[in-house]
Amino acid sequence: FQENNAVMGILSFWRRRPHNPLAGHGKQRDLQQKVDRYERIFRSGHGYTFVDWDAKTNRVYWDGLFWEELGYSNRDLKHLSTPESFLTLVHPEDIPPLRQFSDRHVKLNAAGTAAFRVQRKHGGYVWVEVRLQSKRNAAGHVIYTSGVLIDISEQKNIEHALMMSEARHSRILKAASDGIWEWEADRHSFHFSSRCWEQLGFDEGDDEINQNSDRLETWRARLHPEDASIFDKAINEHFTKQQPLDIEYRMKAKNGEWRWIRARGSMSYTSDGKPWRMSGTNMDITELKLAEERVLKAKEDAEDANRAKSQFLSNMSHELRTPLNAIVGFAQLFELDRNLSTIQQENIREIQKAGEHLLGLVNEVLDLSKIESGGGRFNLESISPIHMVQDCLALVQADADARGISLEVIFDVGEETKVCADERRLKQVLINLLSNAIKYNVEAGKVTVRVKLDEGARVRFSVMDTGKGIPAELRNEVFQPFNRLGAEKSTIEGTGVGLTISKQLVEQMQGEMGFSSLDGRGSTFWFCLPQSSSKAGDEKSQNKETDSELPLGRKDLVLNFSEHKKVLYIEDSSANQRLMQQFLGRYTQIALTLAQDGFSGLYEARTLCPDMIIMDINLPGMSGYETLDILRREPLTRDIPVIALSANAMEQDIKEGAAAGFLHYLTKPLRVDLLVAAMNDVLSD
Repeated sequence: FQENNAVMGILSFWRRRPHNPLAGHGKQRDLQQKVDRYERIFRSGHGYTFVDWDAKTNRVYWDGLFWEELGYSNRDLKHLSTPESFLTLVHPEDIPPLRQFSDRHVKLNAAGTAAFRVQRKHGGYVWVEVRLQSKRNAAGHVIYTSGVLIDISEQKNIEHALMMSEARHSRILKAASDGIWEWEADRHSFHFSSRCWEQLGFDEGDDEINQNSDRLETWRARLHPEDASIFDKAINEHFTKQQPLDIEYRMKAKNGEWRWIRARGSMSYTSDGKPWRMSGTNMDITELKLAEERVLKAKEDAEDANRAKSQFLSNMSHELRTPLNAIVGFAQLFELDRNLSTIQQENIREIQKAGEHLLGLVNEVLDLSKIESGGGRFNLESISPIHMVQDCLALVQADADARGISLEVIFDVGEETKVCADERRLKQVLINLLSNAIKYNVEAGKVTVRVKLDEGARVRFSVMDTGKGIPAELRNEVFQPFNRLGAEKSTIEGTGVGLTISKQLVEQMQGEMGFSSLDGRGSTFWFCLPQSSSKAGDEKSQNKETDSELPLGRKDLVLNFSEHKKVLYIEDSSANQRLMQQFLGRYTQIALTLAQDGFSGLYEARTLCPDMIIMDINLPGMSGYETLDILRREPLTRDIPVIALSANAMEQDIKEGAAAGFLHYLTKPLRVDLLVAAMNDVLSD
């Protein structure tokens, strides 16, 4: 720099020299050549220029391509011959600090550099850095100040980009409220950002976290005892096995509370595979954990409530079915008695009809509860809609005939069309819609069933009636449970649950259900189900009927064996005992023995060795399950077939009965035809 300063002095002197006719002499010629050489060197540099200021004349001289690169010509430089004119090209924000730097240099002879922006001729600024050095006289006053201006725009752009990147990362981390930590192998040190400690309620200067120089030990000392091994194992496996570090653990905060921290990090390794540096973040997930606990608690509460609901429904079902067993059971016996007068038979039918209505209400409430809780299971299979509709029409034909209702069916599909559905549930939906169309129709009306293909590879079932229709103001309430839309004021029996159950059943079979109605002209209820891609050979039999769907008296009440059989009935209700005695008393080949509880039942089973046992589940002292278990463990009684007859009629009850070893599980109120069928199955040769 001193050499440059000297050269700049020579250049300044040469520019200011008077014309000398002896310039061609040897020394002068050498000096001229030297000046020309230095000027070529200086002017060949890009991105910088040399400056020289003559304090006496207040004139500034420039050498280099800097101004030319900014778009200025030599003519423009004539206007930059003073410091004041140069300052007109400096960015206004940079003038004060540049003046301060210049004053310090002149007054205090302070060395250094200054960075500022200079305007391009055609707009915009470039960053430059100036380096100055002054020559002073004996009194210390500045004679010349020389230096160089260097274009540092690229460096400033890099610095700006780095600053923006750091600021962006800082904003992101601040917004995320995450703490940062880093471990360096060469220093054996662990650094935690202040945010890590703030998550625990500390300030960076708290003595409690500054007592130990090893911050990792300070941090680890606050770990929950149950999580320390998890923490150490995760760190060790990340070090040795290079497994991802992502762990959750608890830390003791300043106020003594436990805070949940999620730590994630990544290790950098040297070329020879040694750990070098590990960096990561800490996230405070305490609120998330508390929310998870609340969700789990709510889930447990909901499950408890659901269990309580199921238990309540089970108890209600049991308590209602027990007296219904006597009502419906004895009504069945009277129905079999041919000695009753016509009036008595009608009275019995009314009793039986009311009992079956109450039983239907109980079953529908249980069915609705099961469906709403998602407990219903569906066995989806390929079903012929033609066969299904024909079967359902046969089941409601008698009701239609009683009211003079004509039934019409229109099939716009062929035998090859199949629908994907649960057979039992599809039949339940169709029978419900058909029964409603008959019940709420006018006398001598008409019900039309139509099956056709719908959009989206679906099969559409429609049930149309000629009834009074549904008033417009009540149509939003059609699928509400226990809402009979004003029919409760009529003589038409119903519960208001059937449509709700039907809609939910269709939806759980991936279908859709709706309706349309014209006041005074009838209603159309429809539902769509997915079309099955299975062939006809995959179809299961459509003509089978489950025992529970058969009306009373549909099956012949004949025992298919002639030899005498001993039957033991274990039941604590005297009314139910009398019912069984009177019914089985009709069969001369049956010898019935009664027992009041499980203990007396075991005694009778051991001494009597019956051919079959009929047993209640809710017995005093010893349950039916416990009694069955003892029967199965004793060699004398282990092979006696046992049938359950219980008021516990929930689906889970029936499954438990089958799993326990009951050959049949009959529910109360007793269906005598089902009992005969079970006895024929067990006792026939």
